[in-house]
Amino acid sequence: MTIDLYRSQGAADLPLPAYQTDGAAGMDLYAAVDTDRTLAPGERMAVPTGIHIAVPEGYEAQVRPRSGLARNFGIGMVNAPGTIDSDFRGEIHVLLINHGEKPFTVRRGDRIAQLVVCPVVRVAWNPVDALDETKRGGGGFGHTGRQ
Repeated sequence: MTIDLYRSQGAADLPLPAYQTDGAAGMDLYAAVDTDRTLAPGERMAVPTGIHIAVPEGYEAQVRPRSGLARNFGIGMVNAPGTIDSDFRGEIHVLLINHGEKPFTVRRGDRIAQLVVCPVVRVAWNPVDALDETKRGGGGFGHTGRQ
């Protein structure tokens, strides 16, 4: 699959999103900040990537956290995963949050998230008077195993 990608002015020096290994599902996204930006513990920040994409109809792009940032620094995403719909053409921003105990600095060109492109199934609702019975039934959180 090929997806059109536009770089914002001033982002031409940054790498395109890229798979780091042959088996990788996600492509790394890079920070397009002009100056270093520090994220204090508990703080959240929208980090620009400098790219706009045209996701084909019937697909979405998911922005997901990087496990290394989570493990090493406590950095996650506020809305993980973030969804980029097929009709969105704005710049992709990554909504980072610092769950760690120390400030975290985002520098230009840092790998800050992953982008995964997935098919989307659209549904039509079929209102019914009752649903079929299952072994689990209406059991909620922790119902199917140890808590």
